[in-house]
Amino acid sequence: MKCMFCGQLMPKGTGKLIVKRDGTIVSICSSKCEKNMFRLGRNPRKQKWITKLKGAAVIEAVPEEKERLIIRATEKTRRK
Repeated sequence: MKCMFCGQLMPKGTGKLIVKRDGTIVSICSSKCEKNMFRLGRNPRKQKWITKLKGAAVIEAVPEEKERLIIRATEKTRRK
């Protein structure tokens, strides 16, 4: 199960499951995530400490992909 705020994987038996008034179930891994999500109302996309949307493996692969995209964009293609 993943934390709904930071995206960290949680082992079984850890974290909290919170049920909102509308019936949605939110899984939270730590009190830090709980405070940021509910009490402070923060957006996870704007937090620097969250790895959910950054993806460490994706960040390392980006320079290679950028070079490939730049080369592809600069190549001229001829239609037959």
